[in-house]
Amino acid sequence: MTDHKASCLCGAVKITVTGDLPEGIACHCSICRKFAGHHEAGVDVPRDRVTIEGGAHVTWYDSSPKVRRGFCSICGSSLFFDPPHLDWIGISLGAFDGVTGTKLSKHIFVADKGDYYDIADGLPQEMAPPEG
Repeated sequence: MTDHKASCLCGAVKITVTGDLPEGIACHCSICRKFAGHHEAGVDVPRDRVTIEGGAHVTWYDSSPKVRRGFCSICGSSLFFDPPHLDWIGISLGAFDGVTGTKLSKHIFVADKGDYYDIADGLPQEMAPPEG
């Protein structure tokens, strides 16, 4: 099994994911755009495959009643999309070091995307989020 390493910009928060990364999803909702500074691209990984070092430096923001988002309290890097009631956690693809071995599979919330860019990669586009 391959371990995938990720971290924030300053290195205070380090993440290890054991095993292959699933395909990613790009979210274009206004909340993700504000959190990431553009659309957010992430992978949803089972919690039992994720190890976080420097967790004391993660600040959690409750962005909705069912989801919190985690970022480094030192450098501000956007790292996590966390629905605590589910058995997975989303990790920003931009935080990974080196080769990820994955690709985006689709775009969601495209009806809410910014007007300053086009989605032209040929991947499926959903107006709303996936069910679940």
